[in-house]
Amino acid sequence: MDATELRALQAPFKERYKSDPSAAVITLKAKGSVGGEGLTCKVETGRALAVAGLHPGTGGSGLELCSGDMLLEALVACAGVTLKSVATAVEVPLKSGQVIAEGDLDFRGTLGVDKEAPVGFQEIRLRFEVETDAPQDKLDLLLKLTERYCVVYQTIKNGPKVSVSLKRV
Repeated sequence: MDATELRALQAPFKERYKSDPSAAVITLKAKGSVGGEGLTCKVETGRALAVAGLHPGTGGSGLELCSGDMLLEALVACAGVTLKSVATAVEVPLKSGQVIAEGDLDFRGTLGVDKEAPVGFQEIRLRFEVETDAPQDKLDLLLKLTERYCVVYQTIKNGPKVSVSLKRV
């Protein structure tokens, strides 16, 4: 796909959202089920059932997916698609590339070993390694726009309002 094809593909969406801003606001959903054997949550991905469990660093077997890894994988997926889309739009030819996300956790927090230890990632690093002949100014623009338009990156960076509830059924 080239820049012209991308613009043509997205033009009807952009026009609709300009004329009707409420049409651009959607609710994405994820659903999982707990129960059965083991300390797991079965997450419906739309393509398959992903079984998440404890990380081996907290007692897990390593056979189930770790939700922390899944968060980083979602960041990599979104950042990779955004990078490719932006590269196409600004005409930066990418021969190949890698998207790498790393995050630092202190399991003392989530295991309740140390009440002062934070629960969750203390730092997340996102890195792109691209093979291209594009000049540095184009690469700077590519990174800037990828950061700006990557939904998962912006969500992690800006921390949206989050609520939680529990209901007896």
